[in-house]
Amino acid sequence: MDDDVLALVRRSAPKLSAAETRVAERILDDPMLVVELAITDLAELCGTSLSTVARFAQSLGFSGYRELRVAVARSVTLAQAQQARFGLDSTTISADDGPATIAAKLAAQQIDAIERTAHGLDAATLDRAARALVDARHIDLFGQAASSLAAQDLQLKLSRIGSAVSHSADPHLALTAAALRTSDDVAVAFSHSGETVETLRALEVARDAGALTVAVTGVADSSLARTAELVLLTHAYESPFRMAAMSSRIAQLALVDVLFVRVVQHRGEPVSIPLRLTHDAAVHHRR
Repeated sequence: MDDDVLALVRRSAPKLSAAETRVAERILDDPMLVVELAITDLAELCGTSLSTVARFAQSLGFSGYRELRVAVARSVTLAQAQQARFGLDSTTISADDGPATIAAKLAAQQIDAIERTAHGLDAATLDRAARALVDARHIDLFGQAASSLAAQDLQLKLSRIGSAVSHSADPHLALTAAALRTSDDVAVAFSHSGETVETLRALEVARDAGALTVAVTGVADSSLARTAELVLLTHAYESPFRMAAMSSRIAQLALVDVLFVRVVQHRGEPVSIPLRLTHDAAVHHRR
């Protein structure tokens, strides 16, 4: 079960009935309602029936309303802890926030994203992905826009320890590379939504060519997650007042760091040599 039940509610919204959507909107507007109200009171407030509220809870994967209340309470407590850490009433960025407030809210959001991603990490799946990267003949990394930055970061890290790794932000080049892969290769795709068409198509082509496929995404039931053999989940909430991916990118980068460290551990002592060589090659270009 997703540790961030509010993120789960947001992701599930498109699949809900009209009556269930009213329940979802009420919860997102004021999560404390679920913590404080009995199922009869919440149903009345939403103008719907007890069975609709119960069905809504079950559609999220809970056994019933009681389990939903516990999950919401846990999520609210985590959010309140982050807000208290920075002296905030809310971490949602608004148009009239000043620089100091923006900095505090972004810090709270990004720390929250890292903590949730680390807490929700499937260690066994990450370990399988790390071992596959160690054994791979070639590694392809796919990602567009902000997710391309996470792919580039992993490319830089892996190239420093001598891995045969490539990343192209050009979707056509990504497709041609994917088509040439075999069962000896690994493809890793980054997409917070899991629905980026170019990234999804590249991973499908790599999968069909025989490569082991890994998805790094924030949505467990996304198209990308369903395409990949291994799924590494990130957890991040983006503010409605957003110009670009912020928390989601930070969550991806945090997961990349964990994955890379595990790759280095599995490679063992020999990685110290390429790390030293690559460091020495670039050191004279620093002032």
